[in-house]
Amino acid sequence: MAYEKIVAVYDRSGKAKDAMRALEGAGFSSGDISLLNRDALTNTDVNDAGLWRRLFGRDIGENQSSVYSRAIETGGAVLTLRLPESDVPRAMKILDVHPPTNFNETSGSWEAPSTPSSKAVVPPPVTPRMSSTVTTSKEEVLRLAEEQLDVGKRQVETGRARVRRFVIEEPVESQVTLHEEHAALLRRPATDTRAIKDVDWTDKTIEITETAEQAVVSKTAHIAEEVVVRREGSDHVETVRDKIRRQQVEIDRMPRDRKVA
Repeated sequence: MAYEKIVAVYDRSGKAKDAMRALEGAGFSSGDISLLNRDALTNTDVNDAGLWRRLFGRDIGENQSSVYSRAIETGGAVLTLRLPESDVPRAMKILDVHPPTNFNETSGSWEAPSTPSSKAVVPPPVTPRMSSTVTTSKEEVLRLAEEQLDVGKRQVETGRARVRRFVIEEPVESQVTLHEEHAALLRRPATDTRAIKDVDWTDKTIEITETAEQAVVSKTAHIAEEVVVRREGSDHVETVRDKIRRQQVEIDRMPRDRKVA
């Protein structure tokens, strides 16, 4: 399948964003749409003519590079769309509704487009094509094209991690020494002979309070540790493999048939 790249220049970044949203709404993949403006490029990038050649191909001339740079410097944007060749007419109809802006190289100013799809949009080919120039009497020129691999990045959601705090109970034990006091009788022989004179024959009751210690359990809470929940990033190098096409040329020499005498 052959692919094309449409390049549309706008004098205001907002106009380019409107066109981008219209293209996405029509079913064109956002991964195939690129919007280059002040937010995406630095001053060095804007003035680098080699940038536009790397993005759009080696056939981009100085005039086109200056138009792209001038658009971004003045608050505009460059919108690109990579699409199958069969979808070009459908994309052009959308850009007719959101027309790019023409740049008058003579006056150095922007002009409202009269036929936007034919002037402001430049579709350089992405797939290799071999074309020939006008043949002269002595030479014929063949243009050889090649593809280049452009690897971008996008962020996708790979999953979710849930951190939950909950309470568990576990049995613990601790030893404590408890003291008890009880009434006890200790019998011993009387040694004082004078006590016989004070004998009391009445009944008598003595009460003694018995005591015992019991274990009393209480609990206190304290902060044992802190757990910090955060995201940590890491980088890895991934090798992207694909195939690109390059046109080559070779010579097949065919000798002229000779008749045997």
